Amino acid sequence: MTANKNILFISYDGMTDPLGQSQIIPYLQGLSEYGYNIFLLSCEKKTAFEKNKESVAKLLEEANINWTFISYTKKPPVLSTLIDIRKLKSTAKKIHLLNHIDMVHTRPGIPSLVGLWMKKKWGIRFLNDIREFYADSRVDGGMWDTRKFLYKKIYSFFKRQEAEEIRESDGIVCLTHAAEKIILKLPEYKAGTPLTVIPCSVDLKLFNPENIDKVLVENYKANLNIQPGDFILSYLGSIGGWYLTAEMMQFCKMLSDEIPHAKILFISPHRHEQIIDTALKYKLAADKIITVHATRTEVPALLSLSNYSLFFIKPCYSKLSSSPTKHGEIMAMGIPVITNSGVGDVKQIVEKYKGGFVTDDFLTQSFAKLINSISHKIEFDHTLIRYGALEVYSLQQAITAYINMYNQILSEE
Repeated sequence: MTANKNILFISYDGMTDPLGQSQIIPYLQGLSEYGYNIFLLSCEKKTAFEKNKESVAKLLEEANINWTFISYTKKPPVLSTLIDIRKLKSTAKKIHLLNHIDMVHTRPGIPSLVGLWMKKKWGIRFLNDIREFYADSRVDGGMWDTRKFLYKKIYSFFKRQEAEEIRESDGIVCLTHAAEKIILKLPEYKAGTPLTVIPCSVDLKLFNPENIDKVLVENYKANLNIQPGDFILSYLGSIGGWYLTAEMMQFCKMLSDEIPHAKILFISPHRHEQIIDTALKYKLAADKIITVHATRTEVPALLSLSNYSLFFIKPCYSKLSSSPTKHGEIMAMGIPVITNSGVGDVKQIVEKYKGGFVTDDFLTQSFAKLINSISHKIEFDHTLIRYGALEVYSLQQAITAYINMYNQILSEE
């Protein structure tokens, strides 16, 4: 057992952001309970920080997690990132000199640059948590246009850094078996370096159909004008970027034509006007679209209204490393999905647990085939779908895998 070691976890996402609260803090709470001394360094955005700082600080204090943060620099482009890298390095140095960090654990991109720097400067153990193929995801998602000289240079820089990070890693975590296969074949991967797959996990207590307040669900139906007999296709999360809004609307239009009582429920934090505008572009009637904001604790009850839940994600190289959080949350509710292949291990998981339909393309005839299956009211085993979430996306399983990785790295001294 190698607990009582000092671990520095670096995140460019804020702990006051939804992702920090769902996909970082729960893991760190489990690692702290096991006995590791967790030092957390994050980059906080002003609005979210002012809104949530007190509740997050209390949560972290109760978990004995030592939280240090810097402010996120938004503008100007590129220069703002360089400023944040400098601030992260300076703060990480102070934390190490005061506490003698034994291992640095980083997410990809900016944090892993700092982690590699600490490994080279002080010989600190380095856990490279590759949650995505960072440089390629920025190109695939349209953030970096490599036709422009500056972004071509930035992309090349991060690709070189990613290769060096893999060479220098004392352990590597990735989200999918698809990504694992790619990493194992990279020339910079050193045989014998610990490598494990830990998908994005889900809070199975929160996302549990048995825990849903039925009165709350009836209130949602009344407020959202959902009538008895309506067919509800939901979408959970942000839109844009890798999420293929146009293709989803095309599918929804075809579904609506085939199933007149269908309504599309968007549980999304923003861009509601864009959702409605895109729906109108595809001639989907306004009364077919329901948009709603929701806190994390409200999401399960809203999801429970669904007959199916839809998400199409751009199938590209970088998304082979992706484990969509929403998939675990939807499965935990026992809801079948309609999605596409080419994204991490999603297709294999859906097929294994008979958890919905997967399309290999976005052609009209493929959509028609899916809709025909839906129209025939194929029965799904909702218990089996939830069981899939328990097997694949369990938080406790993820924490155990991280503990094993920590022990393996830190025992090699």
